[in-house]
Formats: sequence, structure tokens, C-alpha cells
Amino acid sequence: MDASAELEQFFGVYLLYNVNPQFKGRTYIGFTVNPNRRIQQHNKGKQAGGAWRTHGRGPWEMVLVIHGFPNEISALRFEWAWQNPKKSRRLKHLPAKTKKETPFQYKFRIVSVMLNTCPWCRFALTIRWLKQQYIQDFSLEFSPPAHMPIAYGPIRIKKNAANKKSKSGASDSQGDDDELLSLLRKNEKHIRCSICRERLKASDSNLKCVHPKCSMQAHIICLAKRFLTNQPGQIIPVDGKCPLCRAVILWGDLIRAKQGCYQNLEECTSAEEDMGEDDWTEELQSQVT
Repeated sequence: MDASAELEQFFGVYLLYNVNPQFKGRTYIGFTVNPNRRIQQHNKGKQAGGAWRTHGRGPWEMVLVIHGFPNEISALRFEWAWQNPKKSRRLKHLPAKTKKETPFQYKFRIVSVMLNTCPWCRFALTIRWLKQQYIQDFSLEFSPPAHMPIAYGPIRIKKNAANKKSKSGASDSQGDDDELLSLLRKNEKHIRCSICRERLKASDSNLKCVHPKCSMQAHIICLAKRFLTNQPGQIIPVDGKCPLCRAVILWGDLIRAKQGCYQNLEECTSAEEDMGEDDWTEELQSQVT
């Protein structure tokens, strides 16, 4: 339960739980690109970057994180809907909090429904419990979709290799860069998309089959269109058959593998914005990724 995951390009929406005896049981929902830094900010107060709603009421514990959003905007829209279910047109049907429910149980019920509601139900999301003692079981009616794994344990965020390279100086890595560029150019002559058969370039958005013995590579758009053949009217596929090994693959596994969720990755260093008050109710118009 204490295993940690190393991720990059992290966009997550988290749930805080208050353990201060005076405010115990209160909750807070927020967006972050770095969970470890964010919980420290909340507990240090607004002068350290924490939200004004959590200032002076700590300590707080970050107990649940939903991550794997394709971009910052989609994560912020999820955050806003989770904070404001009665204002979100997708969640207006939800019954209000009952007297028997704690704020934590109510927030968990809301997110359980959200994970089964479009467009969020088609995202390659991961549900991660950070604290064992707060784990809740999903109801049979609102169990997460099959392509959304439930993970446990903390998250580690590492620094971006590009930033490290710029700090160490271009001269130190010039030879390695030339060798890598030469290798990529060589591969471009031979590696082709398994669907459209056009050459795959290093600058393209490509996906690889998650099965280690399969050599399938394809443009992300080509593969999405192939998978969506049997899922008309959708933008993001859920699963499909690999065009080479014919194995059924979850789209979420392909995206998570591309983002490096299964290996030691480089850190996301983009600036974080506390935009919990903004209205993100407009339709999601993101790309397939």
C-alpha cells in the first residue's frame, strides 16, 4: 500500500481531509501538477501558496487523487464540476447530501458518479488512494470503468531532463545529442505507421503496443480512428485490437504507457495555478489525446 509511482506531465484533481480536531471532517477539492508540493502549500497557509479556504485550518491530508487528464483544462473542468455538482449540467440529477453522509462520503459519491459520466468516463484516468485509512469501496452501480485502474500509494515527481541539460551546459551533451539525432533519422527511414504506412517521425505523436513482443507503432490519430470504428459518435476510444498482434488493448494503457506511467520518468515543472473558482462548464473540445 505504500508503493510509490513516478509520473510526468501530471494533471490531477485531489481531495483533502481535515484532521484538525476543531475542523475535523472538512474537505477541500483542488487541482495540482505536483501533489507533494501542493499539500505542503495548503498546510503552510496562503502565504506559501495555499488556498484561502484551507488557510489556518490545518493540518490537512491529501487522501485521493484522480490523475491522467489529457491536459490542464480538462482537469480544471473536472475540478469545478466536483466542487459544484449542482451547477454542473452533467451532475444536476445527483441527490443532495443526506444527513447521514459525512462531507467526505458525499464528495466520494459525487466523484464515483463523475467517473461514469461522459466525457470523463472515456479518459485514461487513474484513481489513486494516497492514505490507506481513508479508502472507500465503490458501489456496484458506480464502479469505475474497466480502463480506469485503482492505484495505491504516494506519487513522486522528478525534474525535467531538458531543464537538467540546460543547466549543465550544451557542450556537455552535444555528442549525445548528435548521436541521438542520427539514430532518429535512421529509424525514420524504416519505421512506418502500422495503419497508414507513412513514415513515423520523431516529432509525431506516436503510440506503441503495450505488449513487449509486439512491434506495432502508429500515429495516435490513425490508431484512434481504427479503434473508434466500432464506437461511433465518440471522440476518445476505450479499447480496440492492435492492428499487428490483434490483442485487445485499453486506450488508457496506451496513453499511460506513452506518458511514462510504467517507468521512471522526468518531472513536470509547469507552473501551477489555483483556478478553483473559475467556471469550466463549456464543452470539452480537446483532441483525442
